[in-house]
Amino acid sequence: MRCRRCKEKAVIYLERHNAAFCENCFMHYYYNQVDKNIKKERMFKKGEKILIVVSGGKDSMALWDVLYKNGYDVTAMYINLGIGEYSDRSQEIVEDFANEKKLPLIIKNIKKEYGLEIHKLSKKLKRSPCSICGTIKRYLFNKVALDGGFTAVATGHNLDDEAATLLGNTLSWQEGYLARQAPVLPSTHPKLVKKVKPLFTLTERENLSYILFNEIKFIHEECPHAVGASSILYKEVLNRLEEESPGTKQRFLINFLEKGRKHFQDVKEKLDLKECKICGQVTTTEICSFCRLVEISKEL
Repeated sequence: MRCRRCKEKAVIYLERHNAAFCENCFMHYYYNQVDKNIKKERMFKKGEKILIVVSGGKDSMALWDVLYKNGYDVTAMYINLGIGEYSDRSQEIVEDFANEKKLPLIIKNIKKEYGLEIHKLSKKLKRSPCSICGTIKRYLFNKVALDGGFTAVATGHNLDDEAATLLGNTLSWQEGYLARQAPVLPSTHPKLVKKVKPLFTLTERENLSYILFNEIKFIHEECPHAVGASSILYKEVLNRLEEESPGTKQRFLINFLEKGRKHFQDVKEKLDLKECKICGQVTTTEICSFCRLVEISKEL
């Protein structure tokens, strides 16, 4: 099999593009995809301060590497969620990468800084750990970005993630979520920072290939709390469809963004945004969800 671009021996075949690439040409394809997404969706420009949320996994590590190599002004943030050895190993991987490349890194430890413990809060509130985790991460994404003067928060969500989310929201007809699903979530308040997903057209396999070709360390296992998550089932279903018809995920997502999403804009939630009485961050209630978690944690 020969590389489509240079005709040398190929090392990877992308079924959905019906194209094979050598390592160098795959890198060209990958860099081009990321830059194309950033420019087409007007995510951010060179010179703007970008906060990248990293977990130590292949997707966020690939995003961190490609953005700094492409000359963007990036600072990474790792949130230690206190999930045993998993969080500690992830933090070590992130710190090693930052030290090796001499890149700025912000570490937030929710137990040390805020007294939060996800498993205790989950048990007390009878909510899933993922729900608690999501509340904490969304709050810190915005707070750190706002306090640091960042233009946007970039996450490593990939094509598989976005297609699975779209499938779940469609099956449940979550109209509000369908109205908001996009590679760019713009700011709707002076204290809300724009959120972007530069890897939304790249698959998990392509991100893994980028990581392996560049010999970047990453944590291989999934978060222990992810076991049984509906998103995993949706990914399995989409993978089966992709095997039978390569390109299904991309068509599903891109066609929705270009043709379907506009039909849900009339049902977009009209939220009454205000500032939390305790921390000043944006919320729809008098006290934000994060501050409520902190108050509950003091009683545990």
